[in-house]
Amino acid sequence: SVELVESGGGSVQTGGSLRLSCQASGDTHLIKWMAWFRHVPGKEREGVAMARSGHTYTHYAGHAEGRFTISQDKAKNQLYLTMTNLQPSDTAMYYCAARTEQYLPFPLSYTQYANWGQGTQVTVSS
Repeated sequence: SVELVESGGGSVQTGGSLRLSCQASGDTHLIKWMAWFRHVPGKEREGVAMARSGHTYTHYAGHAEGRFTISQDKAKNQLYLTMTNLQPSDTAMYYCAARTEQYLPFPLSYTQYANWGQGTQVTVSS
């Protein structure tokens, strides 16, 4: 099994920045893909960015492109999300997710990931 623990959330003002971290443990050698999602109560879980584990391939949702950067330290089994120019619309619970299957037909669909962390809250005030 794969365990994921997020950290780094907090409260910032509009235009601020945050860096989220996700520590993976357990059967990390099985991980093929990792991603960040966010969720606001009453809405569907939304993809933010994803990366192929141990590779440079990344993919971003439109709302994250140009503002957020996903990165990883494979040696430390850590995934990061650096968020800049944060807006109130970015307020959400942010989750780290991992997939162990190689084939990934829908990279930013939450249905593709079976392993999830507990989330870290990001609040952006105007």
